Amino acid sequence: MDLLDRLLGHDEWTTGELLRRCGELTDFQMRERFDIGHETVQATLVHMIDNVGNWTELMRTSRVEDRIDGWAEMGVPSLIAEHERSYAEFAALAREIRDADRWDDTWVDSLDDPPQSKTYGGAILHVITHNMHHRGEVLHMLSRLGLTDLPEGDLLSWEAGYIAEKGVMTQ
Repeated sequence: MDLLDRLLGHDEWTTGELLRRCGELTDFQMRERFDIGHETVQATLVHMIDNVGNWTELMRTSRVEDRIDGWAEMGVPSLIAEHERSYAEFAALAREIRDADRWDDTWVDSLDDPPQSKTYGGAILHVITHNMHHRGEVLHMLSRLGLTDLPEGDLLSWEAGYIAEKGVMTQ
């Protein structure tokens, strides 16, 4: 398993695990306000999931269209499904770029004003580290909502679990 596969595997699984744990929350708890990040578990997760899809679309086409109506009303099962769908597209694009050794090739981010060139490698790592930042906020909120035995969220813990589950270090 190479470095990109480790980063993608950890990012996708850890966000998915937090989403699964959110199934233990009430709708009220999902929308309870905190003085951190996007203020609610729901809003933070929506931001993360939508962000993955938007960056994937930007890197593929240099434009973004509204992908989903009703984000704010989505329940945990719908958020999980959208996370799995959008992350599969993101991971596939990241692997295409890796396989073609296009890390330093550029694309135009049309959402910047004025539009700016960015590297694929920088954008892919931005998405992954952006998710890590917001997962920390979600972990904090989940803890304050009383959930226990939350994952630490670090890559080495994910890797150890992956090895134990799969028995190998390849995908």
